[in-house]
Amino acid sequence: MNTQQPSQTRPSAPLREVVGLDDQPAKLSQSVLILIDIQNTYRTGVMALDGVEEALAAGARLLERARTAGTPVVHIIHDGGENTPYDIRAHIGALSDEVAPREGEPVVVKHFPNSFHQTELEKVLTELGAAPGSGKELVIAGFMTHMCVNYTTQGAFNLGYRPTVVAEATATRSLAAPDGTVLPAAALQQAALTMITDLFGTVVPTVDALPA
Repeated sequence: MNTQQPSQTRPSAPLREVVGLDDQPAKLSQSVLILIDIQNTYRTGVMALDGVEEALAAGARLLERARTAGTPVVHIIHDGGENTPYDIRAHIGALSDEVAPREGEPVVVKHFPNSFHQTELEKVLTELGAAPGSGKELVIAGFMTHMCVNYTTQGAFNLGYRPTVVAEATATRSLAAPDGTVLPAAALQQAALTMITDLFGTVVPTVDALPA
């Protein structure tokens, strides 16, 4: 019987490498920027995220880069209903002022973690000339890393896109693990980004690391 244990220091090859996908990040000028749920929801109260203000500032810099480059921008907002932290009719659920949409920038309302599920997002992207296979890519940022950023990136991959996530402009929160221990936000952030890079997309660490 082979009792050799897997190496604890040598990572497995990512699925992207195994199936022959490249790791080249998207060029901002050849992409559509999707900002996911950058809502006041995550700045205060029960849903406040670790490092949210820094991530929001990074998201604002990314948005400014996109606008300067003439890159189309799509804003996603999660509607959880009235009297919830995701009440888009109230200040708590509104998109943060620092990344407020400008006239002509589409806003897609969603009700599930995957921004493509039962929304107009795919239609909006097609109208922007970014249908799957068009050569246009997707740059993704926003909240929460382990939830809507992760599942939207998976959804984009499943539709045939090559998404790139900007890590600096994402954030999440600490959670209780099934065994009762606390999983710190930093660990969950790393795990979520690693899940993405295993197959679904490419991750760049900062706004400045994203190619023009």
